Amino acid sequence: MTKKERFEKIIDYFSIHHPVAETELHYKNPYQLLVAVILSAQCTDKRVNMVTPSLFKAFPKPEVMAAASSDEVFQYIRSISYPNNKAKHLVGMANMLIHDFKGVVPSEVNELQKLPGVGRKTANVIASVVYDKPAMAVDTHVFRVSARLGLTTNSKTPLETEKQLIKYIPEEKVAVAHHWLILHGRYVCIARNPKCAECEISAYCKYFSSKMKKAK
Repeated sequence: MTKKERFEKIIDYFSIHHPVAETELHYKNPYQLLVAVILSAQCTDKRVNMVTPSLFKAFPKPEVMAAASSDEVFQYIRSISYPNNKAKHLVGMANMLIHDFKGVVPSEVNELQKLPGVGRKTANVIASVVYDKPAMAVDTHVFRVSARLGLTTNSKTPLETEKQLIKYIPEEKVAVAHHWLILHGRYVCIARNPKCAECEISAYCKYFSSKMKKAK
């Protein structure tokens, strides 16, 4: 099976069986999603969703967040990983959002990356989820799953993975494909002991194929 055929088979499967795939972070507007994604770095969506209701109630708009101190924000996110740094990033992000972007979350990846706490992955998430742009955010799930399936080859960095995926995924499918890979990695192709017996795309998976050959 060629790489192109592998992509086609996997995309066809998800398109038919999981046409709608969305972020599991809870949010009501672009500002809230930006805050949630910044908090989700090296932290679970489940934990972030436990914290954000009270955080959004206290800081409902970037103007309110910008006027706060990082110590004030810290009190609401102390159970999140790296709360000190993230509190500073959130206040800095809100200030830049107000002063440089007139309170509007930018749509371009390069503009988003100027915001404190926003790396390429976070920028791609915002661009794809909020603005439906063909941006592929690569987190640990996407990195692992794409390599196991054989969608990427010898990729050493998230950017290499992103470039390889973008090359073969149709532009109109990139945004949803990001969620397909994340959710597959979160619930089926988990880091330790992937659930290959439950996986419905194992027939197209390089990892599974290699596993079966070793078992013979």
